[in-house]
Amino acid sequence: MAKPVVLITGASQGIGAEIAKTFAREIPGVRLALSARNAKNLAKTQAACAKLGAIAEVFVGDVADETAVEKMHAAVTKRFKRVDVLINNAGKFEPTDFLTMAVADFDRLIDANLRSLFLVSRAFAPGMVKQGSGHIFNMSSIAGQQAYPQGAGYCAAKFGVTGLSKVMRTELMDKGVRVTTVYPGATVSPSWRGSGFDRKLMMPTRDVARAFFDVYRMSKNTVVEDIVLRPQGGDF
Repeated sequence: MAKPVVLITGASQGIGAEIAKTFAREIPGVRLALSARNAKNLAKTQAACAKLGAIAEVFVGDVADETAVEKMHAAVTKRFKRVDVLINNAGKFEPTDFLTMAVADFDRLIDANLRSLFLVSRAFAPGMVKQGSGHIFNMSSIAGQQAYPQGAGYCAAKFGVTGLSKVMRTELMDKGVRVTTVYPGATVSPSWRGSGFDRKLMMPTRDVARAFFDVYRMSKNTVVEDIVLRPQGGDF
């Protein structure tokens, strides 16, 4: 039986890279389509996954750009024929005040966190519907459930992810496609670099990545609609 094809956006670092390695570790021979803008870091993820026994290919591009996503869809389809698991992990965090935030900064966060997810899902979901199976993971955040200061752009984007994910779940449930929304709290990742918060109090990246795989491997008759992950000590 052919191994599943798993497409991961934002796979060059942090949670995305760890998700790729988790699938490579747990499913020998899994076929991975790894996407990100940073070709150098993406190649490192590819090498690590290949060492674990995965068949890993890189697809460099900006998933917030419609033309780039169309090209990626064509390339992934040509290489692997199908996608069984789509992990919309790509995103960007910047602290922003509502009263002083520039429109360009707002647009950049919406593009990176919400538009990208829409474009990639719109490209690959029809194939899953056609094959009658698939699993889409959408990366939201605790910031997609509750507001906090300096979260004008990021919270707006992640609340948007939450809403879009619920629509996708509703429309795809009778078509064999599972949709899971993930809401992580503070996780050891580049997003928190320079924040001043103690990394020892954050969730390990591997724990968050493991949650994706554990949910994926459940029966096709079961879908975990939402995963909320927080540090043991609570939010920062």
